[in-house]
Amino acid sequence: MRAKPAPINTTEATDAASRGFSIDAHRLVAPKLAAGLYLVATPIGNLGDITLRALQTLAAVEIIACEDTRITRRLTERYDIAGQLKPYHEHNAEAARPKILEALAAGGSVALVSDAGTPLISDPGYKLVREVCAAGHAVYALPGPSSVLAALSVAALPTDRFFFEGFLPAKSAARRSRLAELARIDATLVMFESGNRVQDTLADLAEIMGTREAAICRELTKLHEEISRATLSELARKADALETRGEFVLVIAPPAADADVLTADALDDLLRAQLAANSVKDAVAHAVALSGRPKREVYARALELAEALRGRDGQD
Repeated sequence: MRAKPAPINTTEATDAASRGFSIDAHRLVAPKLAAGLYLVATPIGNLGDITLRALQTLAAVEIIACEDTRITRRLTERYDIAGQLKPYHEHNAEAARPKILEALAAGGSVALVSDAGTPLISDPGYKLVREVCAAGHAVYALPGPSSVLAALSVAALPTDRFFFEGFLPAKSAARRSRLAELARIDATLVMFESGNRVQDTLADLAEIMGTREAAICRELTKLHEEISRATLSELARKADALETRGEFVLVIAPPAADADVLTADALDDLLRAQLAANSVKDAVAHAVALSGRPKREVYARALELAEALRGRDGQD
């Protein structure tokens, strides 16, 4: 008797066929992945910037954990990826992490993506990676788009050393205090800012670091990409005409060799912020280390500001 052919597992066949992606109407099958967490960088604006390895991975994993499923779905639909999208963001992370760990413990593969760019860079994910590592599971990084590096590369400013700040504080006093601290860092500064605060931030930057060269990078890689290069003072003067829609990355040159002393206004901002949380002694020590000004001068000014703050509190 002729042997009967082995039955075809239609579920497995269908599953294997779905684990693929399309480029220019060409369907490609994604190779099977090892179990683990895959940190996948995604485009910051132009969907064509996705890497081939990223597409293979997103098509092959069992779960794609993403900040906003609606945003990630634009990418998966563009490349015909039938992935299972699950939300993972700062508001649901505590509940979502155990489920991801369970999937990994069962031998599954999970991709973590942010809305745009490289995961964990000003995006949630650090605690997940830490717990995945602690549980003994593999973590793989898939490099790719990053607005930080894109802005740094087109700013025409030194790139040998840079400091990434992320988003500055939203409130003016805290922002100015933080900028006074950043002014002392001997490296090119890279920071994010929202459209509704970018003009105020430029004004603060001009007051604290006004002579430095800088670049405003708006909507990088997108249709309306715009790069403005000038000194911070000039950029602040033109800020009223700035298009504030979109996403901004600010890049600021390092301080000049002779620019080691904070301005009086910047010192006051720094001291006020320190006095609000520390004793006069601790506030002075911190301000002296950051300002480049003599301790006697800083101490005298700290006493004046502390007295003014006490008087204001007494009136309240």
